Amino acid sequence: MNGAERLLGEQALARHGSRVALVCGEEALTYRQLADRVRAAGAALRAAGVRPGERVLLLMRDTPQFAAAWLGAVRAGAVAIALNNRIPEVDYRHILAESDPRLVIVEDLFLRERPDLAGELAAAKRIAAAGVCPPGLPSWDARCAAARGAADPAFRPQADLPAFALYSSGTTGQPKGISHGHGVFAHVGAAFRTLGIGEGERVFSTSKFFFAYGMEHGLLAPLAAGATALLYPDWPDAAAVLEVVERHSPAALFSVPTTYRRLLAEPAARLSVLAAVRRFVAAGERLSPQLVEQWRRATGGELLNLYGMSETFCACMMTPPGESDGLRTGKPFPGVELRLVPPDKEGTASGTGVLWVRHPAQALGYLNRPEDSAAQFQDGWFCSRDLFRRDAAGCYIHQGRSDELLKVAGQWVQPAELEEIAARERSVGEAACVPVEDADGMVRLALFVTARGGAASAAHDAAAACERALPRHKRPKWIRAVAELPRTATGKVQRFKLREILERELRRDP
Repeated sequence: MNGAERLLGEQALARHGSRVALVCGEEALTYRQLADRVRAAGAALRAAGVRPGERVLLLMRDTPQFAAAWLGAVRAGAVAIALNNRIPEVDYRHILAESDPRLVIVEDLFLRERPDLAGELAAAKRIAAAGVCPPGLPSWDARCAAARGAADPAFRPQADLPAFALYSSGTTGQPKGISHGHGVFAHVGAAFRTLGIGEGERVFSTSKFFFAYGMEHGLLAPLAAGATALLYPDWPDAAAVLEVVERHSPAALFSVPTTYRRLLAEPAARLSVLAAVRRFVAAGERLSPQLVEQWRRATGGELLNLYGMSETFCACMMTPPGESDGLRTGKPFPGVELRLVPPDKEGTASGTGVLWVRHPAQALGYLNRPEDSAAQFQDGWFCSRDLFRRDAAGCYIHQGRSDELLKVAGQWVQPAELEEIAARERSVGEAACVPVEDADGMVRLALFVTARGGAASAAHDAAAACERALPRHKRPKWIRAVAELPRTATGKVQRFKLREILERELRRDP
């Protein structure tokens, strides 16, 4: 079945057509109203010459207009690609060249921010302007208005035909396009079912829709469950999150550990509004025992770890409610198969292996990257390149990245081990470990920490903890306190930026 029709076709509308599907500021749309807009968007794309299988890029904020355009592209049989509006222009140009879109829908404020790029797309007749339309450009709003009420049947695909693609925003290298089929839509929302989130309940995700975590839990899973998705167009800070929660009392909040840390910095009186939230879920980066305990003390709530990846789109595992300790990543959802493959590197803990996943929502592969696809997608399994171990209760525990294992003084070291030891200190907020070459060209470890109080105390306590717990070859040569760890838009630590900080410092030393 067409993915958009699965969520907003007549069978779905018969169940909850009159319920509120989306709320964004003062705007609220029922399921039937959203379905009408999605049909109009699909018809507008076809009228613009977009054919099944062609790609449609969306540079828009997370609004009902975005939701209608993205789902409209899926309904029309095109391949919808939401773009991160904070990546550098060089990455936009890479994505444009690789995806070769038939049309790019650009919201007006981004037209103003990137006039050169908009001009090039206009010259190629591959752009439509959403919102206030400058003279000379085709108006997306006008095209959708003209298409309303048109008889426009949904494209009928096979489950493995592409419906959308995601572009990774990893910590190194160019973004990779990850293609997903219409069959994915049948599997969204496993976390909702585990958490008991159902029809009519409100859900808020702070993660943006270009990110698999945000798209699944902030838009598609609520629609599949008959719930109400609370949309926030821009990037919410802690104050904005609390305002949304205070106004709408969502049953569940889906966010990243960094946002939960920032919420804890708000006045205690403001955190009282979080009592209305039944479930708090964190993904995109590793949780810590300290954050879970601090959150419990401050709000009375439990932070649940959720693990997934763009290559499976839908989440793979979650900490069962009542079992969160900040270390356990979780147990697999029904239908998800996991296996651990030894990394063939000395020095890894016994029972630790690289996680391979077989997921019913697995990606079709990487766009235009057959070698990468062949390396990581094998016989129905996907290699996550994450290291895990499995405890006696069947919970998987993240141990870092297999490609982060490195040799120091001829022995294998796992940077995540240092990070975990340092982060246990009460004075330390977060920790990240990176390899850096010293003046002799030897690889050594640099540990960066953020402080809960004084920077000097955090660095001192982290050094003492590593000295107590680690053999000499695993201890960091350098420890530096920083105001915050640099991150991608999806919350991953940009370790290369930390490495650059120390390399600049070393170059200045006599």
